[in-house]
Amino acid sequence: MDDHNQLSREIAATAARLVVEEGLEYGPAKQRALKQLGLPRRTALPGNDELEDEVRDYLALFCADTQPGELAALRELAAVWMERLAEFRPHLSGAVWRGTATRLSNIHLQLFCDDGKAAEIALINQGIDYEVGATTGPRGREVDVLSLAAPCRALNERVTLHLSILDFDDLRGALKPDARGRSERGNLAALRQLIEKEDGEPI
Repeated sequence: MDDHNQLSREIAATAARLVVEEGLEYGPAKQRALKQLGLPRRTALPGNDELEDEVRDYLALFCADTQPGELAALRELAAVWMERLAEFRPHLSGAVWRGTATRLSNIHLQLFCDDGKAAEIALINQGIDYEVGATTGPRGREVDVLSLAAPCRALNERVTLHLSILDFDDLRGALKPDARGRSERGNLAALRQLIEKEDGEPI
């Protein structure tokens, strides 16, 4: 392994520990890993696939007895909310979909709406408190993210849900596989298949 690959692996391994132990998202975890390793900010970062591989290795080594149950609890909670928000064609993404989530992970749902404000109105009508933030959408535009805390009885704590509000037109490209041929997100039917299969990783 050359020096570049060795360094990339070291960054990914350090970031993976932060993802699992502190619940960081991939981007912040990579930046924190650079700081912990004393590397310059311009250092080339490992890709998300490489980091995900390290996360899976870390989970298998240190969390094999707890992580499957925590993942199952989060997937069940995600399914409940996907049913509640069914009119907005919810798709699950992130660690809960990919099978690398722990009790510290957030649930990421993408809602594909004809009217961007309709999801907010639905939450208000259900008496649900939420905060509005923003993230970069699939077409590079800024999109609203509605964040709320939902009780999870199985974990005996509250879990953060992030609802990204996307255009209905974005749904067409949403189900394209990633570079490894795996799906980046799935609808409720696909999630139910994963829950029944009880296997961490989607096809």
